[in-house]
Amino acid sequence: MPGWTRHTGQAVHLPLENVDTDQLIPARFMSRPRSDGYGDYLLYDVRRNDDGVLSPDFPINQNAGASILIAGGNFGSGSSREAAVYALVDAGFQVVIAPSFGDIFSSNAVNNGVCPARMSREGIARLTDAMAGTFVVDLEKRTINSDIATVSFELDDSWATKLINGWDDIDLTLQHADQIAQYRAQRSKQNWAWPQN
Repeated sequence: MPGWTRHTGQAVHLPLENVDTDQLIPARFMSRPRSDGYGDYLLYDVRRNDDGVLSPDFPINQNAGASILIAGGNFGSGSSREAAVYALVDAGFQVVIAPSFGDIFSSNAVNNGVCPARMSREGIARLTDAMAGTFVVDLEKRTINSDIATVSFELDDSWATKLINGWDDIDLTLQHADQIAQYRAQRSKQNWAWPQN
């Protein structure tokens, strides 16, 4: 996946708390091939009317080009389904801002190039006052800038490293390949039985 340091885009505010992974993508859609894309299934049961038609009043439906989602607390809680992140990615989202996230969701998001930006409710209120403009998300500075506000967010340093470099967990480990090789060479000098290659 490509790395990124800054992202510029439009934001949409989803003022819902406790949006879990089953809401993000209902289980009945997870048997579909990933290659078909999961974007249409994002929040399927929440953003559609009873007849399955997109509700014109739902925020995401009103802002189809948005790439930054501002959500309520405990976003992405529930099961560990990575397909919830696939649905966000395929719907065009690269940043999710919330007061808190499900732990596994956050890890899955980073591994798929999506920034889970943890922000205070006060900071979110400042951003939602500036919704009409373009936002600039800066991973190095941990800030989100709009025409009228600059607000800080929290992101684990290792997650920022992964997003900036486009790394997954294996790449993060491989950055220490030289130290690992040195350690292995040192350990192999001990008089132990070692597996044959």
